[in-house]
Amino acid sequence: MIVDCHTHIWQSPDQLGPVDLGEPSRSSRTKGLRLSATGKTIVRRTIPSADPDFHWSEQESASVDKSIVLGFKSRYLKSDIPNHFVAEYVRRAPDRLIGFAGIDPTDPRALDELALARDELRLKGVTLSPANQDFHPSDSRAMEIYAVCETTALPILFHPGAYFIEQSKMEYGRPYLLDEVARSFPKLKIIIGQLGQPWTEETIVLLGKHPNVYADVSGLLTRPWNAYNTLINAYQYGVMDKLLFGSDFPYTNAAECIETLYRLNQTVQGTNLPVVPREALRGIVERDTVALLGLDH
Repeated sequence: MIVDCHTHIWQSPDQLGPVDLGEPSRSSRTKGLRLSATGKTIVRRTIPSADPDFHWSEQESASVDKSIVLGFKSRYLKSDIPNHFVAEYVRRAPDRLIGFAGIDPTDPRALDELALARDELRLKGVTLSPANQDFHPSDSRAMEIYAVCETTALPILFHPGAYFIEQSKMEYGRPYLLDEVARSFPKLKIIIGQLGQPWTEETIVLLGKHPNVYADVSGLLTRPWNAYNTLINAYQYGVMDKLLFGSDFPYTNAAECIETLYRLNQTVQGTNLPVVPREALRGIVERDTVALLGLDH
């Protein structure tokens, strides 16, 4: 079984505000510069299409069995991929699609939105991003969200900061800050998106320390050298079984990511550097994330 645990959809790039939820291409960070009438430089980002039909066709072409589709909301950055939009798409194929609600702990209505997402929209998990939502991971408002999610068996995917976005708060995106969360809520299933890059070593330590902390490899595979070093560390620390497959669609796709994973060791071919056994890489691709996260109920 192939489960893509990290995909996005949106109706319009405007719903993202200034956020890039995935790894922007090198060209999109430098292309489209222009000067306004006041002489100020304005960057026009190149945002990939992420409509539901395109998402479905990409998952089909990669022979993905199930996909987790992430909602997202940030009052701080004025981003909103509506939960009802995600839920409507997931209802097309509930046997293939799993929706996670975007919840913003800084919103006074966050607990009500969480109840609505769980009970009426039938979403199966939650997406949070402390760096992009402007809250410390152990903020008391967030702790209330964690408590409900632990009680109701809703896993939480922590999205890393948009580290090329000026407003994103890197000090809230450090993976080690989730140590207190994992200690306080030991039954809560936590997924650290993109292996918490650029602080992947902190994530690897958390994977070894906490039974219910996992990480996905999305966003990592666009830079082969970085991916090699991160995955060889994970292998040598003995936490490969805690890594989940994720494509970060639409910034890349599942077929490309699977191919990149299997070619990982080519980066050091002809050298004396260690390699990650192919069976360990295959374990990432074929891991039953649905069962691990308790999403099969």
